[in-house]
Amino acid sequence: MGRKRIRSNYYKNSAAKRRAKVIQRFLFCIKAVIVVAALQFVSFLFIFSYDFLTQCDYFNAKSIVVTGANRITKKQVLNHARVYKGINILSVNLSMARKRLLSYSWVDDVEVSRELPDKITIKIKEHRPLAILDFGRKFIINTHGEVFKEMTVSDPSNLPAIKGLEFSDINVQGKPHSAAFSAVMEVLALGQKSESVLPYNIIKGIQVDREIGLTVFTSDRIKAVKIGYDDYPNKYARLKDVLLYLRKKRDFSHLESIDLNNLNRIVVNPSRVKLPVGDHKEV
Repeated sequence: MGRKRIRSNYYKNSAAKRRAKVIQRFLFCIKAVIVVAALQFVSFLFIFSYDFLTQCDYFNAKSIVVTGANRITKKQVLNHARVYKGINILSVNLSMARKRLLSYSWVDDVEVSRELPDKITIKIKEHRPLAILDFGRKFIINTHGEVFKEMTVSDPSNLPAIKGLEFSDINVQGKPHSAAFSAVMEVLALGQKSESVLPYNIIKGIQVDREIGLTVFTSDRIKAVKIGYDDYPNKYARLKDVLLYLRKKRDFSHLESIDLNNLNRIVVNPSRVKLPVGDHKEV
């Protein structure tokens, strides 16, 4: 008799457990339906709010400020960024507008921002062209020594032309410049210092020779200055002394070349008269 009662209780407990599981599943399903409904409601609310805000006239752009654009016009900037007066500023994808503007070869960096309720600001930072690299095909480098575009007929042609370098000399990310390229950059940097004896604005070009170094061609009264490699500050100081000496002597109105490769034996070739081969003056 005792065993029968135990068996009866066992079946009753099993039935109760099954009912409890059914109820738990039912409640879980109800909760899941409620959660899904709540998420859908929240999503609908966000979509409705987004549509309302991005179509609300209150946020239409009344002021669009573009700064730093010199090579490209304000109209080109706005067209490329796909921003125009009257656009809802909340509908503008700022990061996408920035990416579009960075595709311009002259644009180095750009910042696009909005100011509620009706203003968009675009700050352009353009590349500062430094020189033309002539490999047969011509490319423009900026003040960081980076090639940022191939030269076209609309680009400035009054930049110093660098010849004698190779593609392998160009700075590659993670690798240093070649010695020849570094020498060119140093000379151009020295030319931008105040009272430089070879100021940047008179440098017409630089010829690179792998063996003897650099020759600087100018638009001034010195046609060519041979400065080789290294020790440029000292060479520039000696060049200044030589030019002061020549001015005092009033020997030459123009010079064909000055060779500063050996500071103990500076060679000056005048262009005022034609000299026999090998005839030159040493300073």
